[in-house]
Amino acid sequence: MASSSLFNASLSSLNPNQHPIRRHPSPSLLRHRPVAVSCADNNTTPIETSVKPPRRTENTIRDDARLHRSTAVNPFSARYVPFNAPPNSAEHYSLDEIVYRSRSGGLLDVEHDMDALKHFDGAYWRDLFDSRVGKSTWPYGSGVWSKKEWVLPEIDDDDIVSAFEGNSNLFWAERFGKQFLEMNDLWVKHCGISHTGSFKDLGMTVLVSQVNRLRKMNRPVVGVGCASTGDTSAALSAYCAAAGIPSIVFLPANKISMAQLVQPIANGAFVLSIDTDFDGCMKLIREVTSELPIYLANSLNSLRLEGQKTAAIEILQQFDWQPPEWVIVPGGNLGNIYAFYKGFKMCQELGLVDRIPRLVCAQAANANPLYLHYKSGWKDFKPMTASTTFASAIQIGDPVSIDRAVYALKQCDGIVEEATEEELMDAMAQADSTGMFICPHTGVALTALFKLRKQGVIAPTDRTVVVSTAHGLKFTQSKVDYHSKAIPDMACRFSNPPVEVKADFGAVMDVLKSYLGSQKLRP
Repeated sequence: MASSSLFNASLSSLNPNQHPIRRHPSPSLLRHRPVAVSCADNNTTPIETSVKPPRRTENTIRDDARLHRSTAVNPFSARYVPFNAPPNSAEHYSLDEIVYRSRSGGLLDVEHDMDALKHFDGAYWRDLFDSRVGKSTWPYGSGVWSKKEWVLPEIDDDDIVSAFEGNSNLFWAERFGKQFLEMNDLWVKHCGISHTGSFKDLGMTVLVSQVNRLRKMNRPVVGVGCASTGDTSAALSAYCAAAGIPSIVFLPANKISMAQLVQPIANGAFVLSIDTDFDGCMKLIREVTSELPIYLANSLNSLRLEGQKTAAIEILQQFDWQPPEWVIVPGGNLGNIYAFYKGFKMCQELGLVDRIPRLVCAQAANANPLYLHYKSGWKDFKPMTASTTFASAIQIGDPVSIDRAVYALKQCDGIVEEATEEELMDAMAQADSTGMFICPHTGVALTALFKLRKQGVIAPTDRTVVVSTAHGLKFTQSKVDYHSKAIPDMACRFSNPPVEVKADFGAVMDVLKSYLGSQKLRP
């Protein structure tokens, strides 16, 4: 995307003492950072300043953001282009257009004006992103919108719908790594510690914010709809409720947990429970959104991936911009594996890091079309009918983002692994026994790690991050069934059922002495 004239014009409107452009920013530059957000009517961009007057008590944080707006022209932009298009392709669309596929029927991607972003060096972007962590300044307290220039640079702050999502915990899994894997540098990125309990919040804040903008522009959008295995519908309904936008959810009947089902209901979504699987729901929602003014919120829509890629940037940020060797991501509809690749790759291209991690996509064996495709040497992809899995959010046999996932894995020398139902449930129980409380999907990722450690692919000292995509509290029934040994044909080797004992002091003492005698003393 050509940017030099726009960028140079924007420089002329900025005070050079306030916002100098240098490859290596001085301390004064780090105090005055660009915040590239264009207003719908005047295309202006606010500038953060180091000293602000005290906030008026009657003001909201949105009011404060308006007060500190600049009139500088926004030099950053993004647009839709066909995914993995040839360099000479001229096809592109404004993000304000309602479009989900290219003219050939392929996927779209969000392309940023990298020339404009490269006017600032890697050190500048690192310092800018670091300066926003933990702040309440609207909208930069969000882990997504703290990277706004790289996500949705042209949206007005007033249109953003955010719950200050992101900034999720990166947990050093010290005991689990040492006890079960002989690893000393294993980490779990808890994306499920989020507003609705899953990583889907990262993408949904972007998509619903753009819908909010479109509605204010009087575009034909009455509501937002999605097909879901649970977490997508929870995120969509929450963010739409916050913005006062109707949400419509297609759920496969009797295939998601009650905790997942109750979230969109509680947030006021119009929920259709349909007698089919996720792939059937996806087919229906695509047909419906082509006929009705309902905006499609599934990851076919590439806007969501712009938010999800910020989890990758956060991982680098939390490691002081030192990339790990491996990142393991559960995969179902497969948008997330591409989002992580895109986040890491942007950081490399813009000079924040000098390399990217190798990615591992972990699938449930009952829904493993990508794994089978990988094992065939990336020969013809064959969709499948997914069987029931405890990792219900990735119970998908015909993933929308298959092309994106294959591209990402090839680019980073990635690997695909699978987990049987018993393997993923055992891994979940083992992780929980060391202080975590993970979802079955994270159990799939941990199983992949077990296998790659056993094969010698991942070394004991390799810094490895397992991405936990949802909160374990959404899947308590699966844990109850496991620890009750109520799952047919599963040994539940690590179950920990309660011990029934009479209300008698002697009986209680006997049980406790037996238990304590079996425990090893630790220094």
